[in-house]
Amino acid sequence: MEQQLLISELATDALKGLSSKPKYLQSKYFYDDTGSTIFQDIMHMDEYYLTDCEFEIFSRQKDDFLKAFSNNGNHFNLVELGSGDGLKTKILLAHFFNKGANFHYLPVDISQKANEVLAETLKSEIPGLQVTPKTGDYFQELQKINSNDGTPKVIFFLGSNIGNFSLQEIRDFLSHLSNYTNQGDKVLIGFDLKKSPDVILKAYNDPHGHTRRFTFNHLHRLNRELGADFDPQNFIHHCTYNPESGTLKSYLVAKEEHKVRIEALEQVFHFAKWESIFMETSRKFDFEFIDQLAAEHGFQPVKNFTDKRDYFVDSLWEKK
Repeated sequence: MEQQLLISELATDALKGLSSKPKYLQSKYFYDDTGSTIFQDIMHMDEYYLTDCEFEIFSRQKDDFLKAFSNNGNHFNLVELGSGDGLKTKILLAHFFNKGANFHYLPVDISQKANEVLAETLKSEIPGLQVTPKTGDYFQELQKINSNDGTPKVIFFLGSNIGNFSLQEIRDFLSHLSNYTNQGDKVLIGFDLKKSPDVILKAYNDPHGHTRRFTFNHLHRLNRELGADFDPQNFIHHCTYNPESGTLKSYLVAKEEHKVRIEALEQVFHFAKWESIFMETSRKFDFEFIDQLAAEHGFQPVKNFTDKRDYFVDSLWEKK
């Protein structure tokens, strides 16, 4: 029943997006099990500076993080939204555990496979760590966590995932986050900062083809789950970056005029030559806008943890 509901939502969103002018597909569907695996490849490549930046921030400032989260040694729940394989977070988890911090780690991810792998690796790498994975929608799981007890929360939303949202989606996300936090709860949000357009474009259109595979997996997913007949060979992966707005956008562009049938929708969609499908936004931020977002949603900025190049910031906020 749960799988059928997921497919139904995917079908509805695909119909809406491919019937629009211009066409689009929702980036949230990148992250099925296959997409999550490809994204791990992206995170490991040199051009994808975001992973290295957070590695550096966590490695060099882990004592500062622990003091900021639990300066009195009080118990807290560390809730990570979109935990994936926990690659970077494990730096802090191991440090906190070795320092005797009193915390419970609750990774939240939509991928059951990612949660199972993470739980197994943590059991092996940090035996004794209190871990309770949660599979599902971020805010549905946060609501359940919130209703359990009054334990203070530290909520992670890392890797500049927030940059994949439109401005309205960012504000909606932060409004929900505010609703599911209590006074004194903290959130740590990763923001990719504005920088050289060349650096940014290489990260999102890499020479290894990982980002291309990641984007095309969306089409493969429509083929697998909705009976579509997309041929990825009919499209190219294309990115643009606007340094004024800080907005990177990725597209799939049709190389030839052709048609695609989606069996689950009983619909045929026409693509003109060089017609695009908008796939994803990746927004870059400055400190002024980050502070503005915090204030708008009932948070007080506490500290900005940056890497040496000022490419990236993990911004710590506290609920007022």
